[in-house]
Amino acid sequence: MRALVLGGAGFIGVHLTRRLLEAGRSVTIVDDFSRGRQDTELARLDVPVIPADLTRRDAYDRLPRGWDEVYLLVAVLGVRNVVGDPARVLRVNTLAVLNLLDWIEPGARLFFASTSETYAGGVNAGLVAVPTPETVPLVVEDVTAPRFTYAISKMWGEAAVVHTARAKGFPFVIGRFHNVYGPRAGTDHVIGEMSVRAIRRENPFRVWGADQARAFCYVDDATDAVVRLMDADAAVGEIVHVGSDTETVIADLAKLVLRLADFTPDLQALPAPPGAVARRVPDLTKLRALTGYEPRVPLEEGVRRTFAWYRARSG
Repeated sequence: MRALVLGGAGFIGVHLTRRLLEAGRSVTIVDDFSRGRQDTELARLDVPVIPADLTRRDAYDRLPRGWDEVYLLVAVLGVRNVVGDPARVLRVNTLAVLNLLDWIEPGARLFFASTSETYAGGVNAGLVAVPTPETVPLVVEDVTAPRFTYAISKMWGEAAVVHTARAKGFPFVIGRFHNVYGPRAGTDHVIGEMSVRAIRRENPFRVWGADQARAFCYVDDATDAVVRLMDADAAVGEIVHVGSDTETVIADLAKLVLRLADFTPDLQALPAPPGAVARRVPDLTKLRALTGYEPRVPLEEGVRRTFAWYRARSG
């Protein structure tokens, strides 16, 4: 089975490619390396890597055809990136999808990477329960706020995939990722960012949104869920939450990272970034029913692996 991973040199992309190879797929990666990296971990995969800017329609025209599966992970994400250049978020995250949907062949099964941010505005507005199922309304609190451009782009992407797939007749699965973390994630995610600051011995140690809560999902669990969804015919045409449903308070996460770092600084609690949701926990009933998935990596073990990866590269 031939799989094409678009955005495959990024964090989730490399881990997903490894999981696909384990599942017997033949994989090719496409990436523009604006966020993905040409490093030893990518090289060890030993798969073809095609450099391409997928916001350009002619980039797709130069790609091979005949894929059984296509995974679209291309996106600008991370709060700093989104707030810093919201126009780029909208441009990249819509054009890459639009160009793919023009190009994809009816025989290919598409996985589109979406996000829990699509419904975060509803949680903040008190309209959405936590844990949260896939059926809740998607709400934008403030269309002028830079932070919401990411959620808006993913809402648009979900709608574009659903309606184009129905019109063209190709199968798809949409997975909404929830706080996926692990080695190679950079410092846009809270666990990687905390790990780097703990390694550097920041004191006082700043903790933004210490009273907020998240359900963190180790990347190996997330990629296992994606492959299971793509293998399940019952998942075709579905929007499915991907993550863990074990809730953790951010202050407790900071204490875990600091314990692994053998570091006891003073803690400085700071307000959460504007627009950050107070709680985020997915209801995984649908994912479990479709695939039999269960998260396998407990938070402490996942954070230990992640911290060790960052420490090994801190020299």
